[in-house]
Amino acid sequence: MAEEKLPTRAQDFSEWYNQLVIKAQLADYAPVRGCMVVRPYGWALWENIQQALDRRFKATGHQNVAFPMLIPRSFIDKEKSHVEGFSPELAVVTIGGGEELAEPLVIRPTSETIIGHMWSKWIQSYRDLPVLMNQWNSVVRWELRTKLFLRTLEFYWQEGHTAHATREEAEAETRQMLDIYADFAVNDAAIPVIPGRKSDAEKFAGAETTYSIEAMMGDGKALQSGTSHFLGQNFAQAFEVRYLDQTGQLQHCWTTSWGLSTRIIGAIIMVHGDDQGLVLPPKLAPYQAVIVPIFKTDEEKATVIEVARKIKADLAKSEIRVTLDEREGMSPGWKFNDWEMRGVPVRIELGPKDVAKQAAVLARRDRPGREGKISVALGDIVTSVASLLGEIQKSMHDRALAFRQANTHATASKDDLKTAVENGFASAFWCGSPDCEAAIKEETRATMRCIPMDQPADSGPCVYCAKPATSRAIFARAY
Repeated sequence: MAEEKLPTRAQDFSEWYNQLVIKAQLADYAPVRGCMVVRPYGWALWENIQQALDRRFKATGHQNVAFPMLIPRSFIDKEKSHVEGFSPELAVVTIGGGEELAEPLVIRPTSETIIGHMWSKWIQSYRDLPVLMNQWNSVVRWELRTKLFLRTLEFYWQEGHTAHATREEAEAETRQMLDIYADFAVNDAAIPVIPGRKSDAEKFAGAETTYSIEAMMGDGKALQSGTSHFLGQNFAQAFEVRYLDQTGQLQHCWTTSWGLSTRIIGAIIMVHGDDQGLVLPPKLAPYQAVIVPIFKTDEEKATVIEVARKIKADLAKSEIRVTLDEREGMSPGWKFNDWEMRGVPVRIELGPKDVAKQAAVLARRDRPGREGKISVALGDIVTSVASLLGEIQKSMHDRALAFRQANTHATASKDDLKTAVENGFASAFWCGSPDCEAAIKEETRATMRCIPMDQPADSGPCVYCAKPATSRAIFARAY
C-alpha cells in the first residue's frame, strides 16, 4: 500500500497544507464550492479545542445559549458600519415553503444583531447586568477564495456576546477574553501568539476597538487566530438595549463580542507540521498515543496483541487518549508512517523481543528518527507516556517561539520592512496614520496585524513617513 508522499513545505507550502488536510482525514471538500466536510479525526480535534475553551468561559461566568441561524434582513441594516462590512458576504434566503418571503432572511454571518434584538426585551434594569453569553455554532460568509479550515464559506466557531452597565466593565471583558484566547493558544495549542489591538482599517465592522491574537505560520505568514471586540454602545443604540440605572435614568448598555473558529486547526497544522505530516500538541490531539504491534507469526501475534491490549487499558484508565492499531494487511512500517502523518504525539512500538524484555519503545512525533525513541519498562509505561506528553507539549511551544523570534525583524526603513515581510514579521514604529498603513499594504502586500499589548518604552520615527511614533506595530503577509 504505497502512499504518495506529501510535497515538502519548502517546495510548496500551500499544496503541502491542502494535501495534508485531506490525507490526514481532517476534512474534505463539500459538493458546495467553498464548504468543507469535517471528518471524525478533524472533529475530535475541534471537540478538544471546544472543551479547553468552554472550561475557561464557564470559569469566568459565561453561559452557553443558542440563537437561530436565520436573521431578518432588516436587522443587519440597523447598524450602519456592520451592514457595510458584511453586505458583500451575506447569503440571503428569499423563498421558504415554496413561497417568496415577505422579508428576506440572512443566514447568520455573526449574531450581534439578533442578540441585540432579544436583549432589548430581556434587559430592563441594572440588576439584569452583566449578561455573559456564548454560543457554539456555524456561520456563513460568502468567501470567494477559500482554503480548508482557514477560510470557508461556512465555518464552525464560538461567538461570545456580553452586555454591561459601564464602558470600563465592557472594556475589561474584551481584554479578559483576549487573555483567555492567548492562554489557550500558548498552553493548549502550543502556539506562541502576539496579543494586540487592530488598526481602524482592520477592525470588526461595528466595533469601537478590536483586539486579536496573531500567530506566525511555518512559512512566515501571519494568521489571525482569535478576536475580541469592544462594541461600545453601537449595537445597543441600534437595537435599543437599555437599562434603568440606580438613579432611575435610562442608559444604553455597553457590549462586547469575541470569537475563535476552526481556523485555529489551520494554525495548529501550519505552526507545528513537518514534511512527514501533522504534529499535534498532546493536550488537543484526538489520540495522544498509538500502539503499533509488531509480529510475523500467529504465535507472536497472540503474545504481542495480549500485552498491547493491556497497555491500552492501563493508559485509558489513566485518561490518556490511546488507540491500538490492529488493522490487518498493513505492515508496521506503513502504520508508523500513517500515524506520523496524522500527528499522534507518542507511538508505542511493541514486538516479541520487547514483550520478552517486558519493555516497549516510545517514539516521539516531534523528534522523528532515532533521537526521539526510548525503551521503557512495561511497569512504568503509564508514567513514562504521561511525562513524555508533558515534555512534547512544552518542546512544541518552545520550538514555535524560537522560529517566530528568528523570523521577526525590527525594521527602521521601508526597504527593511519590505525585506522582512517576504518571509516573516516586521516590527516597526508606526505613527497611527491610515495613509501610511494603506501605502505599506499597497507596496508590500503586508497588513498591519496588530499593535502588540507589550510595547517597548522607547519611541522612534514612523517606518513609512518618519514622523514621531510611540507604538510599534507588527506587519506581515497573512492568510
